[in-house]
Amino acid sequence: MANYKTSRMAEDIKREMTAILRELKDPRIDPLLTIVRADLSGDMSNCKIYVSSLSGIENTKNSVHGLKSAAGFIRRELFHRLKMRKSPELTFIADSSIERGAEISKKLNDLL
Repeated sequence: MANYKTSRMAEDIKREMTAILRELKDPRIDPLLTIVRADLSGDMSNCKIYVSSLSGIENTKNSVHGLKSAAGFIRRELFHRLKMRKSPELTFIADSSIERGAEISKKLNDLL
């Protein structure tokens, strides 16, 4: 039962984080930034949020710095939007999965 609750809450966090990302005005945050995955701990006190960008890993890393500086605001927004009892500590991690997927897709299209 607890696993279902944490996975559902992780999906809710991912959905709300996507909306919050569009509202942030930090110039370091890439407009092509995407939330790949949100891993919530079992006790819901920590949440790792994996982000990726089509612009490359360097822009993703710069965006992570911007997200870390806005972590307090993001945490407060999540708390209010999801009506949580306790807001999790957010950790942002740069992920290159979208960029890798685009490269693989390009290579497959070149073969055809």
